[in-house]
Amino acid sequence: MKYLFLTGILFFSVAGFSQSNVNELFAAGINDAEKFSDSYFGPVSEGAIYSLSNGWYNSADSKPLGGFEISIIGNMTSFKNKEDKKTFVLNTADYENLQFVGGSTSQPVSTALGDMEGIRVFVEGEVGPITTREEFELPTGLASENINFIPTAFLQLSVGLVKGLEVKARFLPKIDTEDVAVGLYGFGLQYDFSKLLPADKILPVALSAVAGYTHLNASYDFTDSNIVDGSDQQIEVDMNVITVQAVASTKLPVINFYGAIGYVSGKSTTDVLGTYQVQSGPFQETYVDPFSLTRKASGVSGTLGAKLKLGFFRLHADYSLAEFNNLTVGVNFGFR
Repeated sequence: MKYLFLTGILFFSVAGFSQSNVNELFAAGINDAEKFSDSYFGPVSEGAIYSLSNGWYNSADSKPLGGFEISIIGNMTSFKNKEDKKTFVLNTADYENLQFVGGSTSQPVSTALGDMEGIRVFVEGEVGPITTREEFELPTGLASENINFIPTAFLQLSVGLVKGLEVKARFLPKIDTEDVAVGLYGFGLQYDFSKLLPADKILPVALSAVAGYTHLNASYDFTDSNIVDGSDQQIEVDMNVITVQAVASTKLPVINFYGAIGYVSGKSTTDVLGTYQVQSGPFQETYVDPFSLTRKASGVSGTLGAKLKLGFFRLHADYSLAEFNNLTVGVNFGFR
């Protein structure tokens, strides 16, 4: 169960979904391990970027001076129908040492979002006068545990300033367990252009621009494997996400509807840290802090949502269409 907890928070699947670990790829040499890891972790990093871009607004009507709202925001970013993100084609011609046990030279394998299991590979080489061979299983991903979404959750505070300007901050306190550590923070601005209009008080709609920045830092300590030993083995992720949105909404007393169109851009850096000692096979080397992976994602998003307002209590939900679709649900408490 700790691996389900890990993937729900860290947005990437490591060896918990199969009997082999990602770190066993070091048995194929550092270049093959890096190439495989880039393809394996890349899609889940992209999905997390889109997930963190959501939840910045629930109305285009900005709060007046002193108005505030405290929110608990949850995102579910779906990849259920993203088959192109669940697998990638591993062509052994692109690798130095990795080969399929079944004899194939090219076939689809799982990413950290996928569900392909039981794919075995091997490395082979000469150690002195002896030919040495090591076999292991490639890791599978989240879908193998019937998980088809990437969740994020955080607290968010919005405060109204003057002349249609609203500031926002989001925060997830550092969660630190035996294997997993994760935390995030972010800042945003919303400006209500309709506040500039003379008829603002009687217009039934509001128009705003929203910009937000989110930073996430997370780490996971690897488990040991029979093939690769070592110490302080962990993956550390730093993610920076920016979104800019144009938002329109109704201005009614109880139920309101809102929509937005905007742009998302983010960068994820995954550092593979620690000491990795390959204990068996033809390439018995020791690697220290072996490599860093970078993945960028960007694209247009469109959002439709609704907000229910009952005095101090509010509830909102919206759905965003983008490279990775997302459902946002928020429970809000505030004044105005």
